Amino acid sequence: MSWWGKVLGGTFGFMLGGPLGAAIGAAIGHNFDRGLAGIDRDNLEGASEEEQEKIQAAFFTATFSMMGYLAKSDGRVSEEEIGMARQVMANMNLNADMRRAAINLFNQGKGAHFPARDMVEQFRKMCGRRTNLVRMFMEIQLQAVYADGELHPAEEKALMQICQWLRFPVSSYRQLETMVRASIHAAGQQRSDQGKRSQYRQQKKSSQSAEGMSIQDAYDLLGVTSTSSSAEIKRAYRRLMSQHHPDKLVSKGLPEEMIKLATEKTHQIRQAYEKIKALKGF
Repeated sequence: MSWWGKVLGGTFGFMLGGPLGAAIGAAIGHNFDRGLAGIDRDNLEGASEEEQEKIQAAFFTATFSMMGYLAKSDGRVSEEEIGMARQVMANMNLNADMRRAAINLFNQGKGAHFPARDMVEQFRKMCGRRTNLVRMFMEIQLQAVYADGELHPAEEKALMQICQWLRFPVSSYRQLETMVRASIHAAGQQRSDQGKRSQYRQQKKSSQSAEGMSIQDAYDLLGVTSTSSSAEIKRAYRRLMSQHHPDKLVSKGLPEEMIKLATEKTHQIRQAYEKIKALKGF
């Protein structure tokens, strides 16, 4: 049974608990304190498969509830921010029950008494040394706050607070922010360019692979500069591809429904690398 099936079945009570367990329980209208007789607590906590499913549930819960928390941090929840949350849900191909739960979690995050710190700290403890999973979580949150095209001071303050709760280095946050801004800009430019050249569908695909992405966006995506050596660029590319490798992230606890998000990111990283490689000639 998948992590979602166990959530619906009410067998995540011993595994999750805390504010994350309370949030997902409220999202699906389930009381985890009921119907748990006969469940072996030790077996649930000791199995590696159960541990992974527990983290998947935690990631799903934290992602959408904190997305709601950040959306209201600047005083209002914009249509763009709601649209971004819906886009993440669409990319995950959620079934009807999961979609309702994600929306309920988003709305919980907007609440006046939402326990953001407790939620994030529990998530951090559950992730342990899975730094790439924490990075992916922060990346999704950054993409959400940039949905309206800018990062408001209140949003940045809230993001920095989340970094502190997660013990996520400020330097890593700044690098991630630059990467997300470049990613959003490049994606927008590519959509614009695709519309302009719709009459030229017969062009070779290889010539279109990195079209629409500026060279500066490519550098920012990889976290390098125009003066970086070919060796530095290759190292940055390999590191980012490893950090966003879908199979690796799923094995660490990324919900399988979110694999498309990681796949799209690796595609964009590869585009940036090809853009720089073509310019540099290596």
